[in-house]
Amino acid sequence: MDHRPHPEHFRAWLDAAIEQAEKSWREGGIPIGSVLVDPEGNDGRGLVVSAGHNMRVQSGDPTAHAEVVCIRNAGRRRDWNRLTLVSTLSPCPMCSGTSILFKIPRVIVGESQNFYGGEDLLRENGVEVVCLNDAECIEMMGDFIANNSDLWHEDIGLE
Repeated sequence: MDHRPHPEHFRAWLDAAIEQAEKSWREGGIPIGSVLVDPEGNDGRGLVVSAGHNMRVQSGDPTAHAEVVCIRNAGRRRDWNRLTLVSTLSPCPMCSGTSILFKIPRVIVGESQNFYGGEDLLRENGVEVVCLNDAECIEMMGDFIANNSDLWHEDIGLE
């Protein structure tokens, strides 16, 4: 069975992650969202099995990045190796490591212009990385960083 994602469905998956990012922003958090998709579900269009958004500010948990929250929300599973992680922003080394730990074979990145995280780490560990450089993701994160630089620097460990 072919578990590779179908590029024509990437937009819908990214839109689901963007919804999560917008939810975090509305809550006063950092606008990063993520979804886990079973590419074979929903008649081959992909089925979102879990979603999460950055909750670091809201929860006070420094590990509550969107991708980690999404993976936590997925619960106990045995099918990690057929899922696709979609994130609005390039995953940081912690989130990349979590993906590697659970053997998630591919990560779709909304954008990596505002932040280039652990994409090289993912690739070095055999993970397929697809960066879409989506204009909406670039603008959303760019606006956030421009207006919240202290919070952004805190989130990525610069201050």
